[in-house]
Amino acid sequence: MITALRALIVDDEPLARHLIRDYLNKHKDIEIIGESENGLQAVQDINTFKPDLVFLDIQMPKLTGLEVLELTGRRSNIIFTTAYDSYALKAFDLHAVDYLLKPFSQSRFDEALSKARTLLGQRLPALDTLIQGDTPLQRILIPERDQVHVLPVESIDYIEAQDDYIAICANGRVYLKTQRLAEAEAQLDPKMFVRVHRSYLINITRLESIERKGRDGHAARLYGGKRVPISRSGYERISAVLR
Repeated sequence: MITALRALIVDDEPLARHLIRDYLNKHKDIEIIGESENGLQAVQDINTFKPDLVFLDIQMPKLTGLEVLELTGRRSNIIFTTAYDSYALKAFDLHAVDYLLKPFSQSRFDEALSKARTLLGQRLPALDTLIQGDTPLQRILIPERDQVHVLPVESIDYIEAQDDYIAICANGRVYLKTQRLAEAEAQLDPKMFVRVHRSYLINITRLESIERKGRDGHAARLYGGKRVPISRSGYERISAVLR
């Protein structure tokens, strides 16, 4: 007896979900276990149901498809479905997963499904590259219990390394995220966020002044009064950005 593959459909458009459901009904080895109407619901459904296969739209309200993958850690058996072909070349160049550009036919859908069956259970490292992207982050996602905080990067004052976490200070609050400071630095715009110390990244738009500290030391004073130490190499970096 062949065990059915459990599939989750993620798309904010009802007609798109209906089309995928109709195409899947022709495949008796596929069981549709749910439909998610937005990115936040998709994160919950993926974590709860742990589907074998996910049909994932990229541009959705609340969270994008790539942000869904970031939050869930999902790196296998994803078939992207979207109307935005700007993502397509990147996806195909990486050979990460298959990619259905709307509107797609039953035959093209079947081809993608066949590829997914072949790759079933294989983790695809290229998805990490696709999720990280080539452009700086516009917002940072922070999962916390049953919710996800979405922080626009311009709201962040500074980011501090704390063991295996980073502490992100924004809007008068501190949010903890499991990530290395170097990884956060690589994802953010270097013209906006500067590594002033081995333990600190600061948003220079939140910089009020640079103060002397001791004979050769410096500290960054941020709006709101927070002082952040600046190392010698950090002083060179921030001076170069502020020129």
